[in-house]
Amino acid sequence: MAGLFILEKTIQKQVFLASLRLCVKIFAKSFAFSCILIFVFLFTNCRNEAAYSEAAAPSREITDDLGRRVRLPENVTRAVSLAPNLTEITFAVDAGSNLVGRTSYDNFPPEAQQIQTVGDTLNPNIENIIALKPQIVLVSTASQIETFTKQLEAQNIAVFVTNPNSLDDIYKSIYQIGEIFGYSEKAREVVIALRKRVADVEARTNTAKNVKVFLQISKEPLFTIGKDSFLTDLINRAGGISVTANIPTAYPKLSKETALALSPEAIILSDSEDNLEPNDVFKNSSALKNGKVFKINADIISRPAPRIVDALEQIARTLHPESFQ
Repeated sequence: MAGLFILEKTIQKQVFLASLRLCVKIFAKSFAFSCILIFVFLFTNCRNEAAYSEAAAPSREITDDLGRRVRLPENVTRAVSLAPNLTEITFAVDAGSNLVGRTSYDNFPPEAQQIQTVGDTLNPNIENIIALKPQIVLVSTASQIETFTKQLEAQNIAVFVTNPNSLDDIYKSIYQIGEIFGYSEKAREVVIALRKRVADVEARTNTAKNVKVFLQISKEPLFTIGKDSFLTDLINRAGGISVTANIPTAYPKLSKETALALSPEAIILSDSEDNLEPNDVFKNSSALKNGKVFKINADIISRPAPRIVDALEQIARTLHPESFQ
């Protein structure tokens, strides 16, 4: 009997321990499952709150030069510029401190060179741009936008395109950049000052005889300016007529046969290492025979930014020195 009693107690103890282990396992699984549910709930809630916060954040829209409605935060404090002219304009409207990235070509003003580079204008490093966490990327040409807009917009980074084809369009770009950064009044002051200088040039050259001008961008191959270039407008305002004004596109490449028929009275060189002298096709032109070949700093003449008026004044003085005596 004693043996049976001991055996019964032993069995009861084993059953109790087995039941206890089962309960512990059930509790552990339930606890883990509960934790998972709580984590999922919190994660989902955080995402919803973030999305709600992002959607509820004050924003605005501004139209770029491609006619795109670009949505921006109310206050833009972090931007990347992918063109030297846009960097210049940003500093001109006192918003340079808001730039966190630039291209390797952005060398003016000198303070711009302290900003981190993200590659060159045509081949920016998208990973570097995204790492800088900008709210907006400023782009100068429509050709740039196709390659990376979707990548940037997927990161909630706006892309704004400017594409000026005239001096008035450059004024517009200044107003746009001022509006983006909240410096509209400073932009207005910049444009007023530029308009005053342009009006002075136009007044001085208004009665002068227009000079037929060829603007050479590069010697070989021979590139110049066409109908869609802001420099065509600039030459007109300086008292000249571009002999390539009717050629389609902004910066066409010319054949020697086409160039030979132009007969410019003055040649302006965009001063760079590959453009130190006129193309040989102009060796018998009146421009060379009369010593009417002029050089203008490539950065100043090629960038649609405030310093373009410096180029205007230089062109006007070279074409009509008598008007500035």
